[in-house]
Amino acid sequence: MKDFLSDIASLIYPRVCVACDGSLFKHEQHICNTCYVTLPKTNYHLQKDNPLQRVFYGRVDVTLASSFLFFHKKGMVQKMLHALKYKGKPEVAQLLGKWYGEDLKQNNTLPAFDYIIPVPLHKKRQQKRGYNQSEYFANGLNEVLDIPVITHVLTKKHFTETQTHKTREERAENILQSFAVEHAEVIYNKNVLLVDDVITTGATLEACMIQLQKSAKVNVSVASIAYAQ
Repeated sequence: MKDFLSDIASLIYPRVCVACDGSLFKHEQHICNTCYVTLPKTNYHLQKDNPLQRVFYGRVDVTLASSFLFFHKKGMVQKMLHALKYKGKPEVAQLLGKWYGEDLKQNNTLPAFDYIIPVPLHKKRQQKRGYNQSEYFANGLNEVLDIPVITHVLTKKHFTETQTHKTREERAENILQSFAVEHAEVIYNKNVLLVDDVITTGATLEACMIQLQKSAKVNVSVASIAYAQ
């Protein structure tokens, strides 16, 4: 009976892959197996001196910079990000976090992280969206890596406009003072993994790292779902 009702529901509300819009099999969640095996992985976690690491050179001290996937306009990763950010599908971010966690777990050279910290949204934006997609990504990583996720230490004080069409300098100026650290003693001198959904210029993560390092003297690594080169 349960399977029958599930089949009826699938006819009314078909389950489709957020990357290709193809139909999902019962055992597939959000992303079909065909898209899974063709994900454009960066494998940056296996390269100490990778292109994303170089983005932060001379700007801020980062232990490791990595990203799960490459972002290309009109590609599958853009479709997945659009679904998880604007179509009410945050579970996609959690699934991607689990998958990336499985890749990270196989690398024994990674730092021993004490906490995972998702880049926060301003209260207004989070209330409008209903969730923070970076927090879902962090929770997916936690499921596999068993590293505590904390959301009460790094906060966003000011509501900023979308950063999509801004230059690196404009982004940095716009967000540098947007973030604040509370309860710094919780993470003082710890190794933390700061996570976001997508990295473009790195300005958002840079602003967060500056505040974290200034307030709590942490060793910071960063990771994201995607990197737009």
